[in-house]
Amino acid sequence: MNTNDLKVKVKIIVEKATALKNKHINDKNAPVNYACIFSQSKEEYNELIEAARKIGKVIEETPTGLIFHIKPLQTVSGVLKLLKIRIPDPTRPELGDADFTVSNFSKFEKKYLSKKGFKFIKRKDFVMIELMDSKFDVRAYFSNPPLDVQLNIR
Repeated sequence: MNTNDLKVKVKIIVEKATALKNKHINDKNAPVNYACIFSQSKEEYNELIEAARKIGKVIEETPTGLIFHIKPLQTVSGVLKLLKIRIPDPTRPELGDADFTVSNFSKFEKKYLSKKGFKFIKRKDFVMIELMDSKFDVRAYFSNPPLDVQLNIR
């Protein structure tokens, strides 16, 4: 996969996740914070990693894949600087996900968590709300604190 194909794939994931977000929440202007591509095979994972290394550098290795600080990429939901390539996972058949920044997380949580498709996930250093809808082949997340804050990326 070349870097152009990678960028197109990322933009499509953000575009679809934005449509998913906009279908379920009122905050249409919540900017994208980071995007993740769900690889479906070891070969695809290796190709994606190789292409991602050409547009950015690895800033974190997680148990589920590498996170890259990439050259700013313009998307429908703002400028993207963080990209994760996820190792193949049978529970992730979708194309990928995008994480959006909401201005008031606790207010957002109170308003949406009880609604269909929203799920609360607690991690060691942060919490997030996952949004899934079977009509979409992507997922949307809302993290607190957002990943750029966690990784100190501006």
